[in-house]
Amino acid sequence: MLAFVKRFSLKRTKHPRGYEEPQVLASETPSYAVTVNEIEALHNLFKKLSTSIINDGLIHKEEFLLALFRNSSKQNLFADRVFYMFDRKRNGVIEFGEFVRSLSIFHPHTPEHEKSSFMFKLYDLDGTGFIQRHELKKMVGALLSETDLGLSEESIEAIVEQTMVEVDTNKDGKIDEEEWKELVAKNPSILKNMTLPYLKEVTLAFPSFVLDSEVDD
Repeated sequence: MLAFVKRFSLKRTKHPRGYEEPQVLASETPSYAVTVNEIEALHNLFKKLSTSIINDGLIHKEEFLLALFRNSSKQNLFADRVFYMFDRKRNGVIEFGEFVRSLSIFHPHTPEHEKSSFMFKLYDLDGTGFIQRHELKKMVGALLSETDLGLSEESIEAIVEQTMVEVDTNKDGKIDEEEWKELVAKNPSILKNMTLPYLKEVTLAFPSFVLDSEVDD
């Protein structure tokens, strides 16, 4: 009987690769971003995403695209970059700990300078510490492709040219992080997509995991 209880207990507490306890994640994540209960609620969301195509407790690129576009095969550079930023271990999947740490940047209470830094890295495709002209053009093109504007190549080129003229204040042909900060300060709407309002009420959106929580925030 004791052996059966042990086996049952082990089965209940088994978690997929990459799972981290909410209390541990909360201690490593700024308190303004997510609480223990919010992390527990996020686990419910994570389980939905990580089992949508491959039921292994990890979010694969196809599942990530399915969640964003309802299409697991859609090609989008912006989505690729967000997935890359979430996949901190660079192993081709998003684990639960990575999901929470990365998603916290989109919390409404996360300071704008952190959102700005994240977005700068998003645009720095080559990882050089600068946003170069060709990187800016690729990202602008990717973002505009998701709209109904239907801008021509010449129009996109004109947008990139104007941006470089205004932002590249030291005229070295690339945008450094200080120049990027100045751009964001003058145009805060750039960070509009860096905030997910529902994260403030994630415990209401995904409550079932929280109901059994014994943690008081």
